[in-house]
Amino acid sequence: MNDLCADIGYKSINHVGEQLCGDHVDVVEQDGDSAVVVLADGLGSGVKASILSTLTSKIISTMVAAGLTLEECVSTIAATLPVCATRGVAYSTFTIIHLRNNQTAELIQYDNPHVILIRDSKQCEYQKTEINIGGKRIFRSVIRLQEGDVFIAMSDGCPHAGIGAAYNFGWKVEDIAAFMETVVHVGYTAKTLATMLVDECGKLYGGRPGDDATACVVRIRRREPMNILFGPPANRDDSDRMMSLFFSKEGKHIICGGTTASIAANWLHKPLNAKLDFEKGGDVPPTAEIEGVDLVTEGVITVSKVLQYAKDYLEDNKSYGHWSRKRDGASMICRMLFEEATDINFYVGRAINPAHQNPDLPINFSIKMNLVEELSACLKSMGKRIKVSYF
Repeated sequence: MNDLCADIGYKSINHVGEQLCGDHVDVVEQDGDSAVVVLADGLGSGVKASILSTLTSKIISTMVAAGLTLEECVSTIAATLPVCATRGVAYSTFTIIHLRNNQTAELIQYDNPHVILIRDSKQCEYQKTEINIGGKRIFRSVIRLQEGDVFIAMSDGCPHAGIGAAYNFGWKVEDIAAFMETVVHVGYTAKTLATMLVDECGKLYGGRPGDDATACVVRIRRREPMNILFGPPANRDDSDRMMSLFFSKEGKHIICGGTTASIAANWLHKPLNAKLDFEKGGDVPPTAEIEGVDLVTEGVITVSKVLQYAKDYLEDNKSYGHWSRKRDGASMICRMLFEEATDINFYVGRAINPAHQNPDLPINFSIKMNLVEELSACLKSMGKRIKVSYF
């Protein structure tokens, strides 16, 4: 085994005038180190294409998760999907990336643009074996994974971008690869890389996409643990145990909450120093500093902002421009959790803050617990490993 993991992210834009996307991405984790990623592209656009692509990706990912071989899955889909009598092509094309124990990636590609592999910041060619299943040409590849590998799967709406406008024959796959080579080395998350690619497609379409365009990025990286302490324990006698467990964990340490920070400072025998970094017009309280702690922030208000950004990240990722640059506590937590961390340990105190019992304040104990549950769910959806311990 190794300490590699897969960061998976995707983004789509719809055909102009359509409310539903004709592309669909499905990700199924078989265990902690294996996953199946399926990108399906339904013929045309709108409701019909959306249904076909959704069915295709769901059927393939479900069959693989049930233990069937990829050949059986592909054979079933290839035999099930009809061929359009007018266009002579399948009603839904697909790309499968099967990650096995974070050691190898098996690619199965049917009529979608071929997956781009960027290794050491350069496009890397890989061997493809053509197989014929039910009269359909399917390409299969097995690639040994390396740290830093980036796989870029896409629907044909990406290379079609700019046809007749910016480019006579669209944005060719080799041009897309060259574009991505310039950004992968920066260390962006898979979601951000997919967003950058699809946003560029949107620009080439002039803001009026002539086809659904989807990009799915798989980035191979090393595991990075992160630890968050949020709130004091319900029983004061548990403070030492809580602090001991928190600080004994490998990785960076984040503390949220003034009372919690004071307890940690006392346990470490270090001073707690407030920072006057409240941004003008900002809605996030200032941070503080404790020697030996990577980040100290206010509690509920800051974590609420992080949750807001997390929900947006899983949807359109429109707030990336805010939290990726700002220096407030919420933005710094977002960068650490969304971009750096792969394994996140929450240490949550159940103590009730007397200040939150003021009926004029929209904060109470249940809101605090809900914040942890919702944020944990969002982070799991980002592909993070989450463990929550209550005290």
